[in-house]
Amino acid sequence: MSEQQLLNVGKIVNTHGVRGEIKVWPQTDFPEVRFRAGSRLLLVNPEAGGQPAEVEVVSAREQKNMFVVRLKGWDDINQVEKYKGWELKVEAADRVELEEDEYYLSDIVGCAVVTEEGEALGFVKEILSPGANDVWVVKRPKGGDLLLPYIDEVVKEVDIAARKVKVHLMEGLL
Repeated sequence: MSEQQLLNVGKIVNTHGVRGEIKVWPQTDFPEVRFRAGSRLLLVNPEAGGQPAEVEVVSAREQKNMFVVRLKGWDDINQVEKYKGWELKVEAADRVELEEDEYYLSDIVGCAVVTEEGEALGFVKEILSPGANDVWVVKRPKGGDLLLPYIDEVVKEVDIAARKVKVHLMEGLL
């Protein structure tokens, strides 16, 4: 299983108590889905690589911007201490379905960007989140990067299957 097929869900930052619970720093927009009882996650050592081990969530609770998670079969602090720093992941095929006009960042990065008239502007190289709305950074073939605010007036159409984004260039964007 290649690393590209796995999505981060969280990172084990510490143990919690003596009964095998772990503190997880969430790295997902869907912690209520990923950390609910019965969820299956992949345990990955970020330094050694190797084959991920599947684990099952027995219980979880939010505590100070983290989650205290109990995994099936982990009942003692001595069993979990060695996993500090390890990552919890899911396969890309297990992504949560998004609502209309919502996209995963990884689906947008790399998309070609064209104007409503069909003029090629470049491709989305990264997405910034400075505040009120995201900003898509478009790598242009010539010249500097183009910064496009992700607002309805600018981003007109997103076709993930075709890897293409159609935009309206408002005055002052170029």
